[in-house]
Amino acid sequence: MSLDNIAQGDICTLTRFITERGRQCGSATGELTQLLNAICTAIKSIATNVRRAGIMNLYGIAGSTNTTGDEQKKLDVISNLVFINLIRASFTTCLMVSEENEEVIVVETEKQGKYIVTFDPLDGSSNIDCLVSIGTIFGIYKKTGDGPPAAKDVLQKGRQMVAAGYALYGSATVIVLATEYSLDMFMLDPSVGEFVLTERDLTIKKKGKIFSINEGYAKFWDPAIKEYIDRKKFPQDGSSPYNARYIGSMVADVHRTLVYGGIFGYPAHSKSPNGKLRLLYEAAPMSYIIEKAGGKSTTGQCDVLDVQPEHIHQRVPIFIGSPDDVDEYLAIVKKHQNHIKGSD
Repeated sequence: MSLDNIAQGDICTLTRFITERGRQCGSATGELTQLLNAICTAIKSIATNVRRAGIMNLYGIAGSTNTTGDEQKKLDVISNLVFINLIRASFTTCLMVSEENEEVIVVETEKQGKYIVTFDPLDGSSNIDCLVSIGTIFGIYKKTGDGPPAAKDVLQKGRQMVAAGYALYGSATVIVLATEYSLDMFMLDPSVGEFVLTERDLTIKKKGKIFSINEGYAKFWDPAIKEYIDRKKFPQDGSSPYNARYIGSMVADVHRTLVYGGIFGYPAHSKSPNGKLRLLYEAAPMSYIIEKAGGKSTTGQCDVLDVQPEHIHQRVPIFIGSPDDVDEYLAIVKKHQNHIKGSD
């Protein structure tokens, strides 16, 4: 968006963008628009709490753990309540799945709509107290089938998503939103309190120069992962080594990967044989976003978006990013699998 557009007040806000997209679809009911606006409002509220956390004494542990055993921070609890309450009040959703809730959240019958929302209200919350970038991740599905909403309705493959997005609370607050039409980025303008469209039709580089993985777990990796990372650090073709960048907040690491290219990995290993990241509200929404940008994501065995969920807090391993980088990793995995088969 040019400075002339801004000076003349011709600003494409996220609300305007969503409304225009809805009108382009002749059969649209406006329900998805209403839901996305509710999510946008929730993210604004969370952004304010993140920015003022120190002043409002919101740092530190809330005194409990979530469904996956992580200690809950005070901001985790507040962000979760904000997300749940605003989505429930939008009259667009029948079911919700949150990292912070053990069971599926069923919306009251009189407030139900046709959508299902899965979300991590505050990704990377272990970094809250040291002011490292954190975020929010969400995925949106349609309820399929007849009958009252039930937990089984949530267990859909990522390819069935109708939209996904994340918010990054960093030097600026941004929303990256993926729909069936495009992948676009919006930045919060504090002067008007609105998210403003800053980049249309985001794409990822075919190949990057950055790898992002927690090398502290290297002793637990399988040989394919070790070989792949060694190739990034010690290229066999004489090219420059990749740069290592790892923040420990999936939103921040994947956002950098989207902007600069490269690969982010959180693989399975001997201490976490199923991986750590959750399928429904972390891995699948991020994979939907990156694939919309022309990238790829994989568990090492199949595309993340093709994994059939078996329970709402299911974990999966993931490598995600530029297509050439992911393909290189998969080629090494295949080589090691063939070697094992040949040894049998």
